[in-house]
Amino acid sequence: MHELPVTESIFDIAKRYGQQANANRITDVYIVIGQLSSIVDDSVQFYWDIITRDTICDGAALHFERIPARLLCLDCNHTYTISQELTPCPQCESIRIKVIAGEEFRLDSIEIETEESTIPDH
Repeated sequence: MHELPVTESIFDIAKRYGQQANANRITDVYIVIGQLSSIVDDSVQFYWDIITRDTICDGAALHFERIPARLLCLDCNHTYTISQELTPCPQCESIRIKVIAGEEFRLDSIEIETEESTIPDH
């Protein structure tokens, strides 16, 4: 259920930037989500479809990019990626690790239509 507030935040940001750019409509929204984030793409899409009805974002396609988790070993400074869960350093087996990527959740970019882009050329 925590996807609703973050989806509302993405909507507010996209709407604000779309309005600043004098967009008629927002067509695409690009979101970056870290592998370790607990955000579920399908839930974001579900809430997006509901909260954007009859707005500048109605019908905008969401595009999700997953960022792999990267860890730094604090003992040997080895950087490594993981596929599922946090694991000890594969180089020295230390459990003193720091997450350096993979917890992100952000709006990366939006694509818009403006009045000029919707007027046919003659």
